[in-house]
Amino acid sequence: MGQAFGCVQVDQSTVAVKEHFGRFDDVLEPGCHCLPWCLGYQLAGSLSLRVQQLDVRCETKTKDNVFVTVVASIQYRALSEKAADAFYKLSNTKAQIQAYVFDGRI
Repeated sequence: MGQAFGCVQVDQSTVAVKEHFGRFDDVLEPGCHCLPWCLGYQLAGSLSLRVQQLDVRCETKTKDNVFVTVVASIQYRALSEKAADAFYKLSNTKAQIQAYVFDGRI
């Protein structure tokens, strides 16, 4: 993703978050976009839409009092229609997924 002369290129399988004077304005899909920085537009960042994998190691106790270690492989990705929520509301996605696994919510 590069910016020159007010033009922005968003790479394939990513989306970019556009702000107007520091406030959320739009989510930019892959392709070339005009972003006039002199009018207060800027890129806040980008978000990958690729599938990612997180391996979570859990230690648990069975009914016969034996401790076992289980590795859970969680595959996740951001949805393009909820990219603004994923960018602004989540600060550490891996830690939140691990907490869900440890709590037994998955």
